[in-house]
Amino acid sequence: MAYSKMRCTHIFILVLGALCLYVSVYNLTPFKEELFVFKKESGNFLQLPEIDCRENPPFLVLLVTSSHRQVAARMAIRQTWGREMVVKGKQIKTFFLLGITTKDQEMTVVTQEGQQYRDIIQKDFVDVYFNLTLKTMMGIEWVHHYCPEAAFVMKTDCDMFVNVYYLTELLLKKNRTTRFFTGFLKMNEFPIRDNSSKWFVSKLEYPWDKYPPFCSGTGYVFSGDVASQVYYVSESVPFIKLEDVFVGLCLEKLNIKLEELHSEQTFFPGRLHFSTCRFKKIVTCHFITPPQMSTYWQALESSLGEMCPVS
Repeated sequence: MAYSKMRCTHIFILVLGALCLYVSVYNLTPFKEELFVFKKESGNFLQLPEIDCRENPPFLVLLVTSSHRQVAARMAIRQTWGREMVVKGKQIKTFFLLGITTKDQEMTVVTQEGQQYRDIIQKDFVDVYFNLTLKTMMGIEWVHHYCPEAAFVMKTDCDMFVNVYYLTELLLKKNRTTRFFTGFLKMNEFPIRDNSSKWFVSKLEYPWDKYPPFCSGTGYVFSGDVASQVYYVSESVPFIKLEDVFVGLCLEKLNIKLEELHSEQTFFPGRLHFSTCRFKKIVTCHFITPPQMSTYWQALESSLGEMCPVS
């Protein structure tokens, strides 16, 4: 009898151990979607801008990712391409996306800034580079909840120059109002597995060998309906800290194809040498300092009525 009980106990322990091992392996597998999904309800809004999109829907909403220290960049944008304006009869509004910091003084400055300009969207996640997906999705969530009436949305960064005049002109010519997504197209990109790289992604974070098509996070534009579609599908999409890749994963699941805005390149994720004629025919340019922002914008606006030589 004692032997029988011991044998049963031994079998029970073996079965229990095997079951635990199975559950552990199952939960650790990189293909287990639940480990990587984005949670839509991540954090609470701390600041919301003043805008009534139902009463006066904007043609274009610009969502600019920023950090607490980029006060000068935000001021430069407010005074140049990000100021509230009407282009070709279309209203354009700009908002800045921020998280939180542990530094009380920086938090106070941003709170006061938001109260003064009413153009900051902020949630209570830590504002670091690897939370850029959270920051971008916060902007998309805001559009979904508070401004779904916007015809188009653009996500860009604080060190970008955006020619809203040319962008508006091209969007009106394109005449696409649904399931539209454009920017600097990246159609054949692969994960960087070198852990010394800023864009390193581990096999655990992203086990696949190739990224889906996506647009450079320096600046992309989409029709207003895409915001809600991405918001809803995001909870079933593998999370990745690279926000432009994450959005690309959402678009792939939605079967939304990337499109060129124009037959000529207009989105530049790198730096460009400035000339008024050149900048008249671009949408974005990267690595722009606040003083350059002001200089370039003044030159562009003062030359709007002038013709450039045909190249």
